[in-house]
Amino acid sequence: MSMDAMMNNAVSGMQAQTVRLSATANNVANALTSGYDRSVTSLSSRASGGVSASVAPSGEPTLPGSSNVDLGTEMLDLIDAELSYKANASVFEAGADLWDVLMSIKRD
Repeated sequence: MSMDAMMNNAVSGMQAQTVRLSATANNVANALTSGYDRSVTSLSSRASGGVSASVAPSGEPTLPGSSNVDLGTEMLDLIDAELSYKANASVFEAGADLWDVLMSIKRD
């Protein structure tokens, strides 16, 4: 795998986690909205490498006068998205550091 592909995969992972975080934040904001159907984020691998995220309603039934948002589940999703984002950011930073080393070798 080339460094360019590695860094593009890390960027796509960070973008996917940003979409996931946005959907989860929307769920938390609408937790008390009557009839709100929570959004679920699905991650899928791309043929060109990396990952993409799509958001859709869960389709779970809601009780009249409430929503189907569980704040405990949403908090776990937020923590998982944060850790996944940090992991992808670490891969990107490692790639950037390797790129800097290669550029310094090339200059010398």
